[in-house]
Amino acid sequence: MTGVYVKICGLRTAEHARVAVEAGAGAVGVVMNRTSSRRATADEAREVVAAARGSADTVLVVNDMPAGQAARTARDLGFDVLQLHGPAYDEAGFREAAAIVPRVWRATSLDLDPPLEVGAWGEERLLLDAPKPGSGQTWDLSDLADRAPDGEWLLAGGLSAANVAEAAVTVRPWGVDVSSGVEVAPGEKSAELIRSFVAAALAR
Repeated sequence: MTGVYVKICGLRTAEHARVAVEAGAGAVGVVMNRTSSRRATADEAREVVAAARGSADTVLVVNDMPAGQAARTARDLGFDVLQLHGPAYDEAGFREAAAIVPRVWRATSLDLDPPLEVGAWGEERLLLDAPKPGSGQTWDLSDLADRAPDGEWLLAGGLSAANVAEAAVTVRPWGVDVSSGVEVAPGEKSAELIRSFVAAALAR
């Protein structure tokens, strides 16, 4: 089988969710961080979930909401998965969230010196991102040369249609995640860029 699992993150419209699913993405993500340019409202989140339900994993992404509140929000809005992103969450927070929603992902970056075992904190999947998530900044993948996790982990940070295939070959992630790499401006997704990214990832 060719290609990797693809997650398109930071969506706010049903249209872009449908584009991602039709292109072959395995997951769509909605960001509800208070300070993000990609922050979705509850109504926008429901529209994305409805558009992708049954065709792709729907993922709520948070980095500044208490774990329990985030899990309840994910449950109430109908998401399949809760992604807890960054240093605001510890192992206890993951346990708290997992008691409310069955599927929780852990997102972190190497500069935080996290445990790199998938499931170390009870998470279903692990996502490794750049030090500044959502910035579009690339990072040195050679840092993963001898440290890449086993199991279902996703690579994120500075990916685009132009470099995702090379990145996937270099560190062999189970999946890839993109947000800024499919935007024409911060928070403004492009259907064309979504299609190009998914095609490049699946073709590697």
